[in-house]
Amino acid sequence: VFSRTDRLDDGSPICVTITIAGDRATVDFTGTGPVLATNLNANRAIVTAAVLYVFRCLIQDDIPLNSGVLEPVTIVLPECLLNPPANEDPAKCAAMVGGNVETSQRVVDVLLGALGVAAASQGTMNNLTFGDGTFGYYETICGGSGATPEADGADAVHTHMTNTRLTDPEVIERRYPVRIHEFAIRRGSGGAGNHRGGDGIVRQVEFLKPLRVSILSERRGPYAPFGLHGGEPGQLGRNTLQRAGSAEVIDLGGKVSLDVQAGDVLTIETPGGGGFGLRQA
Repeated sequence: VFSRTDRLDDGSPICVTITIAGDRATVDFTGTGPVLATNLNANRAIVTAAVLYVFRCLIQDDIPLNSGVLEPVTIVLPECLLNPPANEDPAKCAAMVGGNVETSQRVVDVLLGALGVAAASQGTMNNLTFGDGTFGYYETICGGSGATPEADGADAVHTHMTNTRLTDPEVIERRYPVRIHEFAIRRGSGGAGNHRGGDGIVRQVEFLKPLRVSILSERRGPYAPFGLHGGEPGQLGRNTLQRAGSAEVIDLGGKVSLDVQAGDVLTIETPGGGGFGLRQA
């Protein structure tokens, strides 16, 4: 029996117990927090995809990726933030936009952590959008992956339930009214350990005209990407804004929509991955 609990930034627990009996496994999410008033709820399809992904990663044989992978797996999913009740009125259904892109990441982390095969990765997609009435731009931003018993985590990568490429700075600056001041590895943000967690990144964007900006991210506090077997957690992420002509740095938290003006600078520091094992002296 393997179990693990992790928490969303609002404190909501995601709990899993994995029981192996012969050639079958039961993945039980009993104990997970209640349905949320926010949009970080998931559903059975999202959870099933995360479970399928994790178990396929554990199989070394060259087999197809299809629903047959889950034939020996039973998923127990009570009513909770991962499985809100249905409602005939769409306006009364639980929102899950953030559950698809954010909570899914934490489900994967808690599964891999329960099995002891990988420390937590950054645990967020770091969703960033900006635009006005004439255009819109959307990107998800990489971070650190969790360490494993055999290797350090990777720096500045997309992991698990996300896989997008960032537009080259030269291209984004040509196409959109922004200037990229910094796009660099956030050195030291991965958790220490016998194998260290991967480092996140720093992405700093100056806006050249008034725009609307939105950020949807997790791991901004207080629950950092966990380490395993004595490994230390990765650093939390941080989103900040410095207004044009001001020295004040405003902490935006993990989720925000706001208007920016020409000369405002947004800095996104993404989380590092957790370390694995005690750091050797």
